[in-house]
Amino acid sequence: MIEPAAKLIRAGELVAFPTETVYGIGANALDAAAVDRIYEAKGRPATSPLIVHVSSIDMARELVREWPDRAQLLAERFWPGPLTLVLPKSEKVPERVTAGLPTVGIRMPDHPVALALIRAAQVPIAAPSANRFTQLSPTTAEHVRDALGDSAAMVLDGGPTRVGIESTVLSLAAGEAVLLRPGMISQAQIEEVIGPIRVSTATPDESHPSPGMHHRHYSPRTPLVIVDSGDLPRGRVGYLWINRPASADCSCQMPPDPVGYAARLYQVLHELDGRGLDWIAVERPPSGMMWTGILDRLERASHSDT
Repeated sequence: MIEPAAKLIRAGELVAFPTETVYGIGANALDAAAVDRIYEAKGRPATSPLIVHVSSIDMARELVREWPDRAQLLAERFWPGPLTLVLPKSEKVPERVTAGLPTVGIRMPDHPVALALIRAAQVPIAAPSANRFTQLSPTTAEHVRDALGDSAAMVLDGGPTRVGIESTVLSLAAGEAVLLRPGMISQAQIEEVIGPIRVSTATPDESHPSPGMHHRHYSPRTPLVIVDSGDLPRGRVGYLWINRPASADCSCQMPPDPVGYAARLYQVLHELDGRGLDWIAVERPPSGMMWTGILDRLERASHSDT
C-alpha cells in the first residue's frame, strides 16, 4: 500500500498515515495547493503552521536556510523520533505550510510506515494530526476515519501509535533554543545535548511559531476537567486516575509512569468521549519534567472560553 499512497502524495492528494506520536494527514509539503487541502479538511486556521516530515537529515537541510551545529547534534541524538526543530525556511517551502512565518518545523518520524511513505513519495510531507482542529488527536486509523471521513484519499493503518502525544517542538531560529511545545522528549534530555534552553510561556495572537499553541486544543467533545482531590463533578462522569480512585460511571486507572500514561491517554479519552457522559474528569498528573507534555495536553483540552 505504500507505493499507491506515495503516488497520491505526488499527485497532490491527502494521505493519512501513522507516526510514533499520533496519526497525521499529509500532503506534498512543496505543493501549496495540496497543503491547502489539509487546512480545508481539518478546519484549521491559517495562523497555525504545519510540521514537515522528512526521511533523512539531508532532506531536512534542503528545507532550511540555516542548519546550526545544535540542529545537527539534536538530529543525531533524537531522530528519528518525536522532536520537531523550528529553523529559518528555504524558499522552496511554501508560505502556506508555515502560516506565513519565515520558519519551518521539521522532524523525522520514528515509524516504518511514515518513513517508507516519505521515501517512496520522494518529497517531504507536511502533516498535522489527522483530526478536526482543536479536537482529540488520533492514535488509530479508526480515529482518523471517525474524525475526517473520506477527506483523505487513503488511510494507512499502522496499528495504535506508540508514543501517544504530539512531538516536542524546539525553535533554533533566533540564535537561542526555545521550547515551544513540550512532549515526551523532555527539556532535561534536550539540555543534556545542547545546554540550557528557554521555555516559551506566550500564546501568540497571530501566527503561532509551533502547532499546539492555541489556547484550546486536544479536546474531546465531552467537557474535560482536571481534579486535584478526587472530587468529581455531578452527572455521568468518566474518570482517569493514578492514585485517587473515586466513584464514577466509567473509571480508568492510568499507568503511573509518564511513558505508559502518554501512550494510553488519547485512546482512553476517545473511548470515554463516545459514551455520552456529562464530564470527563482527570486526576492531575504528577509533577516532573517528563509529565510536562501530558499536563500541557490536559490543560489545553480542559480550557474553557467562558
